[in-house]
Amino acid sequence: MAAYLLLLLAVLTRVIPHADWLNFTAVGGALLYFGARRPWREMIAPLAVLAATDVYLTMFSYHYAFHWAMYVPTWSWYLAAIVLGRILLQSRITWLRFGAAALLGPTAFFLMSNFAVWMVSAHSPALPGDMYANSLGGLATCFAAGLPFYRNDLVSTTIVAGLAFGVPVLLRHLRQNRAAAAGAVSR
Repeated sequence: MAAYLLLLLAVLTRVIPHADWLNFTAVGGALLYFGARRPWREMIAPLAVLAATDVYLTMFSYHYAFHWAMYVPTWSWYLAAIVLGRILLQSRITWLRFGAAALLGPTAFFLMSNFAVWMVSAHSPALPGDMYANSLGGLATCFAAGLPFYRNDLVSTTIVAGLAFGVPVLLRHLRQNRAAAAGAVSR
């Protein structure tokens, strides 16, 4: 149930208007958690829900034409984040595994999405003005423009996944301490 609630939170953090400086999204943390906690047969749910959210935002919030091919890198990353959560966080969660997942998820998205934006911008005649030059300098400019989003994605993924994985551990630890204290008092 918690994985589906986090998926709902992920959608809400994308569709509810918020300040531009905040740019907080629960998508990365939710996908890592979903991958770690749900069986493979349920993995289509977050992909479908987040893809539908992308369609909604593109067409009705941003008022752009929707071209599914433009979203292949994003949707591929959704799947990759689920698999990353499955590989690193399903069986055993350590600080190192959690840190690796919280770093690798946003980093992979940053690299994939910015490279895709540069490719489309530099090589698509459909986009007027060539947002980024078809050169290494243009690619570097594209990555530099994405750095504030990357920072926010690192922070939001770490917070959401940290709470999702950490709160149950904390509650279990508190229950064990309370039980140990009650056992010590009854002796």
